[in-house]
Amino acid sequence: MPNNIIGADGITRDARSRYRQRAEGGAHGAFEAEVKRAGGAPRAEVEVLRGAAPGDVAAILGKEAGEEVVIRQRRMYAGEHLVQLAVTYIPEFVAAAAPAVAQLDTGQGGIISRMADAGLAQTDVVEDVTQVPATADQAAALGVEEGEPLLAITHIGRTEAGQIVEVTRHVLGRGWTLRYGVPLD
Repeated sequence: MPNNIIGADGITRDARSRYRQRAEGGAHGAFEAEVKRAGGAPRAEVEVLRGAAPGDVAAILGKEAGEEVVIRQRRMYAGEHLVQLAVTYIPEFVAAAAPAVAQLDTGQGGIISRMADAGLAQTDVVEDVTQVPATADQAAALGVEEGEPLLAITHIGRTEAGQIVEVTRHVLGRGWTLRYGVPLD
C-alpha cells in the first residue's frame, strides 16, 4: 500500500506530516487519516470519562495527584486488527474551552482541531518514544506475550503560550515503524 503505512511491512507513523494532515479526507484525527491514505479501514473504540491521571502524567500537566482530567481511552484498529492502545489526558481548562474534546465523536480533525478552534492550537509537540514491557491487559489486547517489549509514545502538546493541553500515551502492537524528520538549517 502507499507509504508503507499498512501492508506486509506493518504500519508507518509519519510524524513529519501526521498532525498537519489530521483532517485529510474528512478524517477525525491523524491515525484515521494515515490509515485511509494507505487504503485501509481505520476504526476506533472510544471511551470518555473524567478521572485522575497517573502520577507521572499529572506532573507533566502540572496537576496535583488525584486532580480530575478528561480521559479519552481508544482501541485503534486497521481493518479488524487492533494495532494501538491510546489514552489521552486533557486538563479541565481545555475541556471547558473546547467541550467537544469530551465527546465520543470529536469531528473532522479530532481533538487537536477542536482545541485549535477554541484558541488552544498546539504549536509545539514533543514525543518521547520508549520500550515498555507489555502488561497482561496490553498483551491480551494486542496479541503479544506478557512482558514483550512494545513501543510506547508519550505525546505532549503545548500551545504557543506554553500551556500543556494534552498528554497522550500510545502503546503500539507489533509491526510499527516510526518516522521522524529533522530540519538541518
